[in-house]
Amino acid sequence: MSSALPKPRGWRALFTWPRLRTTAITCAIVSVPFHFTWEPALYSLWLQVFGVGLGVMLVFGLFEQWPRRLPRWLARWALQVAAVWLAVPLLLFISYTLRTQVGAPPFWQEESRLEGFFVFSFIGTLLAPWMALAALVRQREAWAREQALAFELERSELARQALDARMRLLSAQMQPHFLFNTLANVQALVEAGSPRAAQLLQSLTAYLRAALPRLDDPAATLGQEVERVRAYLDLMQMRMPDRLQFALQVDPGAGGLRCPPMTLLTLVENAVRHGIDPSEEGGRIDIEARRDGARCRLRVADTGVGLRAERGGQGTGLAALRERLQLLHGGDATLKLSAVIPHGVCAELDFPARP
Repeated sequence: MSSALPKPRGWRALFTWPRLRTTAITCAIVSVPFHFTWEPALYSLWLQVFGVGLGVMLVFGLFEQWPRRLPRWLARWALQVAAVWLAVPLLLFISYTLRTQVGAPPFWQEESRLEGFFVFSFIGTLLAPWMALAALVRQREAWAREQALAFELERSELARQALDARMRLLSAQMQPHFLFNTLANVQALVEAGSPRAAQLLQSLTAYLRAALPRLDDPAATLGQEVERVRAYLDLMQMRMPDRLQFALQVDPGAGGLRCPPMTLLTLVENAVRHGIDPSEEGGRIDIEARRDGARCRLRVADTGVGLRAERGGQGTGLAALRERLQLLHGGDATLKLSAVIPHGVCAELDFPARP
């Protein structure tokens, strides 16, 4: 019956209310049968029984804490039970001795008092060890519940930390993906000798200065995400002014909803990279964000080249986005890609609306 669970320490552990209550109830039950045969005043019976019961309770608690270390062959529960069993006759001997009047013979020389001593000793030594064992069982059950609760709290905290770490990893994977794509666009403009290259680079610098500090913010809002999308599309429109048009429709009540950073931006960037860029005539991107009751719905539709075999809808950005949604919302978030007639792709994202 050894246990690694922590034991209570200090004097307060000796006088806990459950122990006092159990001791009082037990002593009351033991005292009742003697009410009819007890010759002295009844209060002396109660004082004697409750005094012995309190002493046994203190012995139980004392050996629960002392000595701090025991030999390997001696279990603490066995020490407590043995101490309680020996304490009953010893405490009764002290009680009967103290109750002997001055000048009177000792109680063992009086037949009635000696008989009472043996009766109380028999009942006490029979009952006290079982009460101690019952207390130990209840105590271990309480410690086990506390330990299970502590383990569950620790497991929940570790799971939360693991989720945060995974989310940071996915965000770290998506950020270079977005930055490298944007820098590649700047490089293409510079290599083409476009006079708009300097303006584009300046706009990109301003965008990164505002956006990057918030990409890892877990409490980002949809309004902030829309701002990043607008800045990104402004950059892309500067690179291909004749080939890209876009429109943003945002429900006023949706701006304050919680939105994982780069969620909408990933869909828009995917539409530009895989839809508009490969198309010779370019195209248009329509972005819609609205709140529908307890749901938040995002829609990004482009008129680009459509769902080609090499596109597949499972690029690095979308794959990371799907995993982030799974970690955050489980099966309560969906991302669907569908074809637009006559050509293009529509991405629809649905997740819980949380302020």
